[in-house]
Amino acid sequence: MLAAVVGARYSADMRAYFDAFSGISGDMTVGALLDLGFPFVELQRHVAALALSGCELVLEHREHGPIRAAKFDVRVSGAQPERTFGVIRGILDAAPLPARARALALDAFRALAEAEGHIHGVAPDHVHFHEVGAVDAIDDIVGAALGVDALGITSIAVGPLPLGSGIVDTQHGRIPVPAPATIELLRGYDVRPGDGAGEMVTPTGAAILRGFGAVPATAAALRVDRVGYGSGTRRLADRPNVLRILLGEPALVTGADTMVAIETNIDDMSPEFYEHTAARLFAAGAVDVTLVPVQMKKGRPGVLLQVLAPPARRDDVVAVLFAETTTIGVRFHAVERLTLPREVVEVATAYGTIAVKIAVGPAGRTVAPEYESCRAAAERHGVPLRLVYDAARCAV
Repeated sequence: MLAAVVGARYSADMRAYFDAFSGISGDMTVGALLDLGFPFVELQRHVAALALSGCELVLEHREHGPIRAAKFDVRVSGAQPERTFGVIRGILDAAPLPARARALALDAFRALAEAEGHIHGVAPDHVHFHEVGAVDAIDDIVGAALGVDALGITSIAVGPLPLGSGIVDTQHGRIPVPAPATIELLRGYDVRPGDGAGEMVTPTGAAILRGFGAVPATAAALRVDRVGYGSGTRRLADRPNVLRILLGEPALVTGADTMVAIETNIDDMSPEFYEHTAARLFAAGAVDVTLVPVQMKKGRPGVLLQVLAPPARRDDVVAVLFAETTTIGVRFHAVERLTLPREVVEVATAYGTIAVKIAVGPAGRTVAPEYESCRAAAERHGVPLRLVYDAARCAV
């Protein structure tokens, strides 16, 4: 019920960008998700269903300079047993958690178990979690999974991560920062070694990123809807110790490039030559050729011949214009271009395989069967071109 109620405020594609300029931990992640609107009472209800004794969930707020951040904490009383991945999996399987939240939490613990197992040469099911097997770390990972599910977050991107520096004491002894398991989990992510004092990325934070499928990105292509701040425990001398999560819908993704527009006016050339000229222009590197009827001086009808090409192919295009047309001069200028992402796929139809161009825009997909592919199939089968065209669109 929670995902349906909370998620209803968001679009079907809600993306999160983890701006981890001060690193990431489990409590920082949960705090930021609570700050984004994940109800604390729902977190308490679901965590209580885990039946883990000796813990209390606390939500406070802390000021980090001009930033007010949610501080999530799991206060533990009494000794906690050491747990393996197999034990934790049993706890999660037995709890009445939302299906997606359970899957995310299991993936995070599985990623950590595989990392620890690789380091210690132990099968993942038999890996003994020490700090991360404690009740506070379980609540952190489960809480993060519940928040991502409840807020309807469909994908996560994360910026470069500061790795910190120094030595920390663990149940494995004194180890350098970041911990070996943390480094293992961060394979493929963008990191800044030596940035920050102490541990900036905890094993729990790294497991959340890996298990939740976060992808590295210097910036998220999204239209920001809201921002949440999760407070860390320490006070840092050089920056606010918070995790900032940006939440929003995907922005229109376009490709941007610079082209050159080359054009000329012609009023004394046979129309029969234009098809041949256009073919040579495309061969020279043009990406578009346009013929526009115009009224020229002395009332003569003419043609405005416009060509769009990459700047590096300008001279090749101009050479074709001088060779194949009657023009004695051309003009050109740089133009900026935005293009939607597109791909050409082949689809099977009753008339054979047809190439189809698919572009993705804010209103969805645009499907355009390729003319030459459709024309060739229509000629082979002796059918009207429009039948092949319609068959290709229906096959996508």
